[in-house]
Amino acid sequence: MSASLPDRVCSIVIHAPVQTVWDEITRAGTLQRAVYNTVLDVDLKPGGRLRYYSPDRSRVFVAGEVLEVDPPHTLRHTYIFTMKPDPVTEVTWRLEEVDEGCRITLTHAGWTDEKDAKKHEAGWVEILGLLKSEIETGQIPLKTRLMYWVQGKFIWAMPKTTRTEHADREGW
Repeated sequence: MSASLPDRVCSIVIHAPVQTVWDEITRAGTLQRAVYNTVLDVDLKPGGRLRYYSPDRSRVFVAGEVLEVDPPHTLRHTYIFTMKPDPVTEVTWRLEEVDEGCRITLTHAGWTDEKDAKKHEAGWVEILGLLKSEIETGQIPLKTRLMYWVQGKFIWAMPKTTRTEHADREGW
């Protein structure tokens, strides 16, 4: 087994109260445009299941187990990226009040492959930027909305490991 790589840490300040940001990142059952147009299903307690679904819930893109919840400051969970489910990693969202609003520091730990770690880090930077735009302006960029539309047309081509029934079988 490979040794774990350094944690990936991303941070951004959003001009909004901590509670507003917490409510957005933990909002379940409706579309989260900032998180790649997914629907979060989560039981916000240690041991609770966490899944990010496609809008029609036919696919699971991220699955995990809630490890720690301290509203509105900390959410820590395991992270299984269903397109490449190994290794299981860990994500920690930390929210703190700062003069400008809320600082989110996202830490993604447990990587064993540098290429995968870099791709996910870039994804988190994009998600945090979209989250900032969504909360501060109520909108995400047009190019992102167009990309989501195109992706929705090709969801049938996603790997079989993303199918909801596969995640159910695996216990994710």
